[in-house]
Amino acid sequence: MFLGMGKSGNGRALMATNEPQAGDASIEDAPVEDVTVREPPADDTNEPIRIDIHRRAQAKALAHRAPSGGVGLALGGGAARGWAHIGVLKAFDEAGVAISMIAGTSVGALAGGCYLAGKLAELEEFACSLTRTNMLRYMDFRLRGSGLISGERLASRMAEHMGGVTIEDLDRPFVAVSADIHSGHEIWLHDGPLIEAIRASYALPGVFQPVPHGGRLLVDGAIVNPVPVSVCRAYEPDVVIAVNLNSETFGKGTVIRKSHYSPPEANGQADEGEQASSWFGARRSQPKSSGLGVTGVMMEAFNIIQDRIARSRLAGDPPDFTIRPKLHDLGLTEFYKAEEAIALGYEEGLARLNELEKQNQLAV
Repeated sequence: MFLGMGKSGNGRALMATNEPQAGDASIEDAPVEDVTVREPPADDTNEPIRIDIHRRAQAKALAHRAPSGGVGLALGGGAARGWAHIGVLKAFDEAGVAISMIAGTSVGALAGGCYLAGKLAELEEFACSLTRTNMLRYMDFRLRGSGLISGERLASRMAEHMGGVTIEDLDRPFVAVSADIHSGHEIWLHDGPLIEAIRASYALPGVFQPVPHGGRLLVDGAIVNPVPVSVCRAYEPDVVIAVNLNSETFGKGTVIRKSHYSPPEANGQADEGEQASSWFGARRSQPKSSGLGVTGVMMEAFNIIQDRIARSRLAGDPPDFTIRPKLHDLGLTEFYKAEEAIALGYEEGLARLNELEKQNQLAV
């Protein structure tokens, strides 16, 4: 877009423009901050001096853009099951598979960001130190606000190892997927403070407070892109491998037409307790249906939403390969079972990578 004309100190014309140049990244608008003046050849006094106005975010995106090729890794969300990402990443290192970029959603952003920052061992140590009781020390509950937990204690814990680290400091591209709670837009955080991007990606609505970022309020990216394969595709890797932590939720997509209401017996003398139980769906064969609590209900509802969205997104843009750790026995809030989740992730990751190597589908 043409912005205006003017005169330089030597009388030659100045032309300002913010038209995207060849190779400019396609990202959200940002304030104009960087201006570069390109002088024409000395013998060409009639040609106007071109002033290309670039947005700082564009410059950063171009500078940090990875060359096409390699293996792009899409790490999905999954709450406590996300500790399995640690095991999968350890399996990649052991198998010698070089990762060219990582896109992460929710806890996948946490694991991927720590891995590229060289802090995977510290994350594993923290995860394995969690117990049923000491988890409470990181839950800074708030009676007012837009979330039950502010998240400041967890951020302070991360700052002990990654304070001051920016995404640009990482040796490979990293994208944390989040969502704008007002517009519903999918937001790709690919520059700026690493901890802030991670927090925005795992800010589960209702549990964590939304994270303000660039005039937006950001929440967990799993509500728009649970397994960010599409983000990896934008970086043009040769192979995209997804880690889907919810693929073990078999039957979540089933539609049941049968009514759960059982009509009274023909003689009309059915047990009153049985009628009430049938009417309200409190089936005695499922004791877990009670005692979930507010947070438990929110997490299970979020898991259903995430599963449905992931099915749709992956059907339209599937990865080349998928690693599916067998995590069906791990609850979404059982963060204290990190050792089990990490072991399952490592086992499945190594087995899958070895299988791909034998089939000559992946150079390791």
